Amino acid sequence: MGTKPLLHIISHTDLDGVAAAALAWHANYGAERLLRVSLTGYGDVDNLILESLRANEEPLVLDLFCQWTQTVDEVDGVWEKERPPFLFDHHKSTFERYGNRKWAVIDTNWCGAMVYWKWLMEQEQKDEQRARIAAMKPLMDIANDRDLWLGQIPESRLWQGLVTMCGHWSILMRLVADPSPVLTPEEKACAEKFVARQEERFSKAKEKIVRTRDDLSFVFDGVLEFGDVSDFCGLVLDREPAPPLVVAVSSRRAGGDWAVSMRSRDGLAGRVMTLLKDGRKIRGGGHGDASALYFPRHYTEEQIRDSILAAIKAEKERAESPNVTLGDLFKELRA
Repeated sequence: MGTKPLLHIISHTDLDGVAAAALAWHANYGAERLLRVSLTGYGDVDNLILESLRANEEPLVLDLFCQWTQTVDEVDGVWEKERPPFLFDHHKSTFERYGNRKWAVIDTNWCGAMVYWKWLMEQEQKDEQRARIAAMKPLMDIANDRDLWLGQIPESRLWQGLVTMCGHWSILMRLVADPSPVLTPEEKACAEKFVARQEERFSKAKEKIVRTRDDLSFVFDGVLEFGDVSDFCGLVLDREPAPPLVVAVSSRRAGGDWAVSMRSRDGLAGRVMTLLKDGRKIRGGGHGDASALYFPRHYTEEQIRDSILAAIKAEKERAESPNVTLGDLFKELRA
């Protein structure tokens, strides 16, 4: 790591991840090696890291971390102490589990892009390269404002709107071609319209949340649109004074089946998904704090909500009553 002819930039698909990937591109382009970029989620990051290591590539992982213990073990086995760190993250759960890894720089005070930017500015750089990196600080500020929900830079919401509207690859292409965080008149106008419509949907969704104790906030179909889920769930989990353990948003798909997106902050969404998916009727995927379940069309939304509640209860009671089954809890809910 550090001398390989190909640098594989692996980053997340939200604004933080896209900004981090753009920074990595501008910081490393022209350094006499090839650049490969993968924008991905938690479900594929391990495979990409392992693939890079086994292909003799140098990975650079931003705003993401390994989800499998075996990935961490393999990195521990090949990492050499004299090599620089290659993974830059900011999530609290990452820090608590892997804060002592020398190949990772983890700082929960900043977004992932800013963690990488700060590290770069501490390294020896050619004057031209340092100036190019320093000039991207305003973009890092915008990503940091959005990812930490600071609300101090209005443009951060507009930039996230552009990522939702246009997709992460389109915005990365824009920032590779022009790293300026100043929106063009067209970009600003479209983003402002999108955010205004999204705020209306968010207000309606808040009014229609069905909350069950401190366990679950459930939003039924027909309120939010595709692309709203991450922002809305983040708003509920990070800004509400007493957030639930899980936020779930239901959506009827074109084929008639149900897609349910779940978000949490302590890995509970992933554990719920693991409990409920059976690979046949109920499918699922994702990672600890961002998971999805797919239910057949004959399910009602009330049945879906009750299933999630039962799984949450099973997880809460597992440590105290390891012999309690999901079937037992379904019986309690029906009682």
